[in-house]
Amino acid sequence: MSNFKFIKRFDELGIDDVPLVGGKNASLGEMYRELSDQGVKVPNGYATTADGYRHYINSNNLQEKIVAELQALDSANVDRLAEAGEKIRRWVGEAEMPRDLQDEIVAAYRELCKSEGREIDVAVRSSATAEDLPDASFAGQQETYLNICGEEQLLRTCKRVFASLFTNRAISYRVDKGFTHVDVALSIGVQKMVRSDKGAAGVIFTLDTESGFRDVVFITGAYGLGENVVQGAVDPDEFYVFKPTLASGHRPIIKRRLGSKKIKMVYGDDASAGLSTLNVDVSLGAQNAFCIDDDDVLTLAKYAVTIEQHYSRKAGTDRPMDIEWAKDGVTGELFIVQA
Repeated sequence: MSNFKFIKRFDELGIDDVPLVGGKNASLGEMYRELSDQGVKVPNGYATTADGYRHYINSNNLQEKIVAELQALDSANVDRLAEAGEKIRRWVGEAEMPRDLQDEIVAAYRELCKSEGREIDVAVRSSATAEDLPDASFAGQQETYLNICGEEQLLRTCKRVFASLFTNRAISYRVDKGFTHVDVALSIGVQKMVRSDKGAAGVIFTLDTESGFRDVVFITGAYGLGENVVQGAVDPDEFYVFKPTLASGHRPIIKRRLGSKKIKMVYGDDASAGLSTLNVDVSLGAQNAFCIDDDDVLTLAKYAVTIEQHYSRKAGTDRPMDIEWAKDGVTGELFIVQA
């Protein structure tokens, strides 16, 4: 078991830990722990707990300041909201990281590096959680930072992730939904990077997103890190796989569409200056080829069906899934980085 107070490793987490580490991190832990043996590859990592966030806020005496600043906020007053958001993000981002929390984040990172035999680059993601409201969806409201390497840069990034709980969009969402800002906390997920900057990445849906037809897996993908596909910044390749014949060993790719894939996100040169990633143009030859081959498509479809079946069993009802994948361009391996 963990000897940490504010950290949970992925192998200690499951889907019931949403109040502790938010939906994203609970799901990563669930898949890492339950589905690795079934062949689904999830990069290892760890998460800070909601208590870690509260400790950060309280040890800097920020709670009352934040509440006072947001007390009478009307989300329709865009200028006032932007002004309040900027002020709070500055307070949170410039606050002092408590020594005990800092030590644990660094110790867990060193553990991860030791398991790889080198200093590794990680993805640092936010996962929001609301007390008593574990189903509240905060997806896409906070930030993701890719290609973060080294202890100093990791700690700087963690502070930026804490501050991202107060993006204008996130504040507005909470005001509209009637959450008090005190009830919401933030967990930071730190996960080994997949070198999809040299490969490809994308999103999988376990149904047809247009019609709701349940018997297909719909896969999208483009070159480089997955953020461009997730954010709709690139026209991706698309693949449809027919579920019923997938299990029987056939190769049921029923449709392919070549996307234009004009740009790709790669590692930046100067992470210390905030340039940890950048977009570059994709060559014409690569644009005119699919970003993954049929074997990759079928492997991803099998991963997706395994994940869907697992979560449907847990929920006791059909649970269509929305999954992010990444292909390591160095090793050729396929990973699931979010579901």
